[in-house]
Amino acid sequence: MIASLRGRVSGVGAGTVLLDVGGVGYLLSATARACRLAADADGELTLVTHLHVREDAMQLFGFAGAGERELFELLLGVSGVGPKVALAIVSGYAPDQIRRAVATADHALFTSIPGIGRKTAERVVIDLKDKVGTVVPDPRPGSGEMVRDDHTAARDALVGLGLSVAEAEDSLLGVKSGLPVADRVRAALAGRSA
Repeated sequence: MIASLRGRVSGVGAGTVLLDVGGVGYLLSATARACRLAADADGELTLVTHLHVREDAMQLFGFAGAGERELFELLLGVSGVGPKVALAIVSGYAPDQIRRAVATADHALFTSIPGIGRKTAERVVIDLKDKVGTVVPDPRPGSGEMVRDDHTAARDALVGLGLSVAEAEDSLLGVKSGLPVADRVRAALAGRSA
């Protein structure tokens, strides 16, 4: 398996990076963060990779870090999720956001990614629930249901104010995690207007 490549960036396209490694050009299908790293690279760049082998093709995928690759490989184990869908999910959100969505059964995060429907989102959550290992919210006293975490509640409030799920997630990235929901929403909106 090719675990990583280090070379000079020869080109960056929509979801692809062409990396020149010792005179050999490797075309990688890459995450959005890997493409941004490649576009900003001045000199050599190292990308973490995954070689996907099928009977009719070999495809190389590039990632900004090992966390992205780990999630990609976990997603490949989900029934009905191929490399294209797995790459879309890993490109759509940061690894910690994906882990939180799996832990809290947040299907809306997955369905906000183009090409991901409700059934695929449900399969991802069910299949990865035990493999992802993230903090799960405490159950309500006397209830078997899980309460939504404050992050999801803040995101849903922002969506209610007219933002898309992706815009709301981006707005909440820099907000402190210990804040109450209302304060998170205010901070996210203040960050958008700055």
